[in-house]
Parts: sequence; C-alpha cells; structure tokens
Amino acid sequence: MTHEVPKLPYAYNALEPYIDEKTMMIHHDKHHAAYVAKLNAALEKHSNLQNRPAEDLLKDLSAIPEDIRTAIKNHGGGHANHSFFWALLKKDVKCSGEIEKAITKTFGGFDKFKEQFSAAAANQFGSGWAWLVANKGKLEIISTPNQDSPLSQGKTPIVGIDVWEHAYYLKYQNRRPEYIEAFFNVINWDKVNENLKKAK
Repeated sequence: MTHEVPKLPYAYNALEPYIDEKTMMIHHDKHHAAYVAKLNAALEKHSNLQNRPAEDLLKDLSAIPEDIRTAIKNHGGGHANHSFFWALLKKDVKCSGEIEKAITKTFGGFDKFKEQFSAAAANQFGSGWAWLVANKGKLEIISTPNQDSPLSQGKTPIVGIDVWEHAYYLKYQNRRPEYIEAFFNVINWDKVNENLKKAK
C-alpha cells in the first residue's frame, strides 16, 4: 500500500474567512503531500510495514526499525496529524452532545476549556500542535513539538490545531493568537463527538 493524501471533504475556500483558500491549497497540496512522499520513501525498504496505517506505526515507535524511526515519527506523524486535522474542520457547527458534557465536567465549562487550549497552542514554542486528547478515559490538553503525535504517547487525539507557521502565516503573519481564535469557528463538533466515541 502506498500512503496517499486524503482528498479534502470540502472546497479549498470552504473555511473562509477564518482559514483562507490559498493557505488551504498550499497546506494540503504541498506540505501534506511532502510528508506522504517522504513517508513512502522511508517505507520502501520495509515491505512488511507498508500496509500499516500511519497511525498504527506511530503507536509503537520503539517497534519501528531504527534506520527509519525518525522518518516515521516526522513524516508518518505529519501524514496522520494532517489527515486528522482536515476531517476536523467545518464552519458553523455548535459544540453539543457528549463532548460538551465531557468538556464541562473536565474543565468547568467551554470558556475555560477554550482558554486552556488556546494557551497551549499559543505557547507551543516553534512548530507543533495543541491537542485535546483522551488519556485512559480522561480528557486532557497537551501540546507536541514538530509533527509528534499523541498516539506515540498512548493518547487519542480528539481535537488538534496545527500551529506550524505554514498553517496560518499567509493570512495572520505573526498573529498566532488571532489564528487560534479563528480556529474555534471551524471546528466540526459533530466530528469531535465521533472522535470521542471512538476513543471510548
């Protein structure tokens, strides 16, 4: 199996004005495609691993041959993280259902969750991600550097925001907090509820 960039489930301009069309095109068609190409190249000599989803490879990096472990972490992580991210985005979906209850129970309300999640994203030094994850049945907020995946820590991503500059720089330049604020307008909470259900 050759890994492939998943098609976006919406048009490149579907997230305007929050995430602009040009950013989506470059981010999806160039950045994500580069991770996939490098992941496939890393797996060329390891036919026994080629049919496994990137997510499976990331769950136990210690089992990955040492000569490709860093490539799997970086490029497999880039592929898995972005595949997760595209599916998470949709405008005008209200936070409701099980995820709303779980957020209220864990963080004391949506506003407190938003504040903590935004801080994790804003304070991630350099490139990386902020995540809402399920960890042994409990929700927590974490950040990871580069393309490191929560899966490698035994945690299941529920929501994730890409804070690499390529995710926002064309529109927001150095105003990362503004991009993070905009992100909250394009979270598909129906998908988040699905993610939560799967994590359970």
